[in-house]
Amino acid sequence: MDKNTFFAEYKLSEEDLREANITWEELMRIEEEYRSLERALREIGKSFIDEYLYDIDTACIHSYRYRTKGVAQLLEKVIRKRKENPEKFAQLDYTNYYKFVTDLIGIRVFFLYREDWKYFHQYLTSHFRNDPDLYIQDRLKDFDEDPDHYYMAERPRAYKRTGDTKIYNGKEIEIITDGIYRSLHYIVKYKGQYIEIQGRTLFEEGWGEVDHDIVYKDAEDDEMLRDYSKLLNRLSGLADEMSSYFRRMKNERTGQGNK
Repeated sequence: MDKNTFFAEYKLSEEDLREANITWEELMRIEEEYRSLERALREIGKSFIDEYLYDIDTACIHSYRYRTKGVAQLLEKVIRKRKENPEKFAQLDYTNYYKFVTDLIGIRVFFLYREDWKYFHQYLTSHFRNDPDLYIQDRLKDFDEDPDHYYMAERPRAYKRTGDTKIYNGKEIEIITDGIYRSLHYIVKYKGQYIEIQGRTLFEEGWGEVDHDIVYKDAEDDEMLRDYSKLLNRLSGLADEMSSYFRRMKNERTGQGNK
């Protein structure tokens, strides 16, 4: 990987490496190790989908997508995490990066209606043990090498915007009201690797993709574009509210339940 190209793409410099207390040579070791692991991660991701998500009706979702993390994205995240939390990530290196970075395999599931999250949550927790005693506390000591041990590695989280309709049960999932981001987050352990699963509605996904393409990539400091993104976020939330109300109206007229 060319250093200058990488720096330009992610707006980084040698100063960022110094602040992260990591050298370019160390990053290249991580790149080399990750490229040797990436094919296996893709197969694990495909296996998870075949086993749990291919039948979308059973999984209680509308659709899904998945990816393995790009090499450049991984290196940028390593730098960022070591800068943001140097104590937590100080021991991260090419031999153990996969124990610290829990989204090397990422899966996103989509719901047609926001309140349908609970059906997917029930489905996922019926297959992956959700025991607080198994949640990650120490990234190195708590890494379970057993490929046959499937469980939730972190407490499930729901990110919501202030003012959103109350649909989450705080006893089942940690609720985080933080800005305008909306999504469910799960970290599961499957076949010896972590998988990050995000859940959101189709409207939330639409906003997220536009925001990432326009604001996150190139215009984080552009106040007007950020304001437009917030407006689009509110509209996507309103669309979800209207969709749910639309379904309730239909169900009341036909005498059906929510499903």
